[in-house]
Amino acid sequence: MRKITQLLKNRDFILSLALVIGLLFPGASVWTRHLTLPALALVMTLSTMGISGSFFRSPRPLIVPALIGILMTYGVLAVFILGASVLVIDDRELLNGFIILALMPPAVAIIPFTDLLRGNKTFSLAGTVGGYLAALLVLPIALYIVMGSGHSILERLAFTALVLMALPLVVSRFLVRHRIGTNLERFKGVITNWSFFVVVYTIVGLNQDVIMGEPLRLLPVVGIAVASMFVLGFIIEWSGKLFKINAQTRMSLVLLGTIKNYGLGAGLALALFGRESALPATVSTIFMFIYIIWMGIRQRWSG
Repeated sequence: MRKITQLLKNRDFILSLALVIGLLFPGASVWTRHLTLPALALVMTLSTMGISGSFFRSPRPLIVPALIGILMTYGVLAVFILGASVLVIDDRELLNGFIILALMPPAVAIIPFTDLLRGNKTFSLAGTVGGYLAALLVLPIALYIVMGSGHSILERLAFTALVLMALPLVVSRFLVRHRIGTNLERFKGVITNWSFFVVVYTIVGLNQDVIMGEPLRLLPVVGIAVASMFVLGFIIEWSGKLFKINAQTRMSLVLLGTIKNYGLGAGLALALFGRESALPATVSTIFMFIYIIWMGIRQRWSG
């Protein structure tokens, strides 16, 4: 019984279980899709409880991490995605999807992932905020060029930032100030892991037909998704070691340089070009969680 209890608390088992159940039993995903936003907001709230209060009182030291976040999101990851997709993808719809993906800000989930993988939470938060601020400039220009308007996506971007960043930060400060956060600390891991279960299951379940029905067509998409996370992540980590950056900050740099807001990318691609253009973001979302599982396993192997 104790082993089962430990298994049900294990992050890698829970995320792997979500992937398998999503592929085999996708039916409930039409209902759980309504839980994904609250689940992510809950995870963000728990993750940001550990952010020091000085983050909010002294923003000046955060300017450099914010600028580095922009560099990793648009100077490294976006360039990699665009370059790889132009070289590998022949299908115009899929190429459109990768172009949209390159324009996206970093994933909000980078912050809880940083918490799970023992990275620098303050650095990741500042870098993510920087990436979103840059997106407010990058997206309108790019969307104006593509279709003459960008109002709807900017509204969606602002809503995402409000619900998944600003609101959880406010709630986390309330919990910390009233000492509620201390009582929640011992349950934080379990709540976070099972919240991610809901998110992973829903994403895989909603796209199960595409994943199972067109495996050959998805091979180049899978190749770019894997390269933009596993290969690029290795390069960023190796570079960080070369420049003697500490392990916590290296982890934050790897996450900022390998993970985009795939949910937003899928929604925008779907709205602008159609379902097939959303495939790069959908496939990348699935591999993002596989990547996080792998990172956790490798971290434990290395001690």
